[in-house]
Amino acid sequence: MEATSTPSADVQRRQIEVIRSSPHYWRVNLDNPPLNIMGPQMVRELSELVTEMENAPELKVVVIGSTNPDYFMAHYDVLRDPSESINMAPGPTGMHPVPDAFVRLSRLPVVSIASIRGRATGSGSEIALACDIRFASREKAILSHWEVGAGFVPGGGPMARMPRLMGRGRALEVLLGADDIPGDLAELYGYVNRALPDDELDRFVDEFAERIASFNRDAIATTKRFVDDASLPTDSEMQPAWEAFVTSVGQPFAQHRLAKFVNLGLQQPSDIEKRLGFYVGPQA
Repeated sequence: MEATSTPSADVQRRQIEVIRSSPHYWRVNLDNPPLNIMGPQMVRELSELVTEMENAPELKVVVIGSTNPDYFMAHYDVLRDPSESINMAPGPTGMHPVPDAFVRLSRLPVVSIASIRGRATGSGSEIALACDIRFASREKAILSHWEVGAGFVPGGGPMARMPRLMGRGRALEVLLGADDIPGDLAELYGYVNRALPDDELDRFVDEFAERIASFNRDAIATTKRFVDDASLPTDSEMQPAWEAFVTSVGQPFAQHRLAKFVNLGLQQPSDIEKRLGFYVGPQA
């Protein structure tokens, strides 16, 4: 079947591209240039997309990647009016739509695969962690949580997910160290399933997804459900982290640091966005 893209639903440029390669296999690309910053519009589109996945009876596997080779997703938009995010209507779980979308993505009867090329920081890491499986470019993937280095709390649930993936010590190293984790180290830590040579990543992920798409959907969904029951955090662990993020990002220490980072080019194509781990360090 010929691949088709989701048509625009409004006058705003869509920030998430959906390519339906077949009824069984969709490719989703984050597409908000220049940095794939996540804000309220992307959150709404992600929530709508997860709902669409929940209601796609033949869908078996979704790959989430990016149209930008340098940024899977830079991070959440921490410079816009926070009320725009705070006042968003809750999702179907009753949680804010950020943790809601991540929780529902994880619990889908559909396999979700993150294909990570470029920087996946903050919410970029969180959407990857919400996926079932993560593959990364060995040369070009950078995963990190910069939030503590900027004076606030990660909001999308990595504190609940990371210890289950990589153990308590390594989770604390990533979250509290707030440094950049390259693809090969991410693989060693269990942050991603595999780090592959960059020129092999797309082919490997596509072939793996096509392999799963060829299997029986009920067998996939039932097996995944048992793994989810044994490994996913409870929903109650997710909303408090979002509330802590919202509170902490408005505190004086965080606002002071963010003001310094803005002067260095935060949320613009700049060296600070390329090397957040360095810039949030002791010299900040």
